[in-house]
Amino acid sequence: MSKRDYYKVLDLPRTATEAEIKKAYRRLAMKYHPDRNPDDQAALESFKEAKEAAEVLGDAHKRAVYDQHGHAGLAAQQRGGGRGGADAFSDIFGDVFGDIFGGARRGGGGRQVFRGADLRYELELELPQAVFGHQVEIEVARLSECETCHGTGSAKGSAPVTCETCGGQGQVRVSQGFFQLQQTCPRCRGTGTIVRNPCDTCLGQGRVRRTRTLAVKVPPGVDTGDRIRLSGEGEAGRNGGPPGDLYVEVQVREHAIFEREGENLRCEVPVSFATAALGGSVGVPTLEGDVTLKIPAETQSGRVFRLRDKGVKPVRGGARGDLYCRVVIETPVQLSAEQRELIKQLEESLKAHAGRHAPREKGFLEGVRRFFAGSDEGTKSPR
Repeated sequence: MSKRDYYKVLDLPRTATEAEIKKAYRRLAMKYHPDRNPDDQAALESFKEAKEAAEVLGDAHKRAVYDQHGHAGLAAQQRGGGRGGADAFSDIFGDVFGDIFGGARRGGGGRQVFRGADLRYELELELPQAVFGHQVEIEVARLSECETCHGTGSAKGSAPVTCETCGGQGQVRVSQGFFQLQQTCPRCRGTGTIVRNPCDTCLGQGRVRRTRTLAVKVPPGVDTGDRIRLSGEGEAGRNGGPPGDLYVEVQVREHAIFEREGENLRCEVPVSFATAALGGSVGVPTLEGDVTLKIPAETQSGRVFRLRDKGVKPVRGGARGDLYCRVVIETPVQLSAEQRELIKQLEESLKAHAGRHAPREKGFLEGVRRFFAGSDEGTKSPR
């Protein structure tokens, strides 16, 4: 199967700069990396394709050969023993995965340092807490730097030694036919050093798992799916690498009265038949206390009233939302004999002028009659 054009793989023009190549590779690496797509062969192939394209286009010499001679030119260069710019691609690879997956970066003297992994914590909030803001303490179990060896992994009085396999580089070159691949050193696992006398506390890992209590300040207006980033509160890095971050993901519980739609709130307000027919006032709950809602006479069930500025102020700024109250006419229950008789009398009085007192019912019945009349006309046989 023929290889795709490297520029098309990265979705770039042939005039793309080095920064644009890195950016395009970063995007594809995030999308197709095996850690994010386990057991997905198609994603793995796409990841390898993007990696190969970035390795070539990220090196000036290889790119020049490819631009002039295409894939055949690169193959000829490989047969001739040309190594090209593997170091240039290593820089791209390190930039991407050092940020995304806590990968290795080269420290002083070629020593590999590893950024700590990011952590995720799901925080459940009640609706008022999300609307008005809240401060809460959470407990997070994470890998922290060992206080005994200060992250070196070695016992007191000793220090890690340079790995003899990779010479402290953390990576080794492996030949596969015409290709030379750069892989993580199997002995030191990319650190560039070997712990010969491990620390008793962390057993040579340099990190131990501890539970820490953190105070999280939830800003007003957050909603389900919002994330609060606590920089440096993830797992500790290795070999002196920076720690990861902690992402607190907000999950707002369902409320017994209110339903949130963006910056607006909705609720149902039960209204008695008498109040709906004659008009009056009812108490309506809001997140800040009860308010009075005036119900005009002859209000129908389902009518919606808007209470301005009784909703949510968005966390990212903007005007505060409104509260929409949907009227629901409540049918009386557990009636006495006297009450039943009064309702029957009222019903008989209303039926005497049905079109006047029940316009929706009249319109509905007329629509039904027209529908069936039209159906009858459509079923008559032509003469």
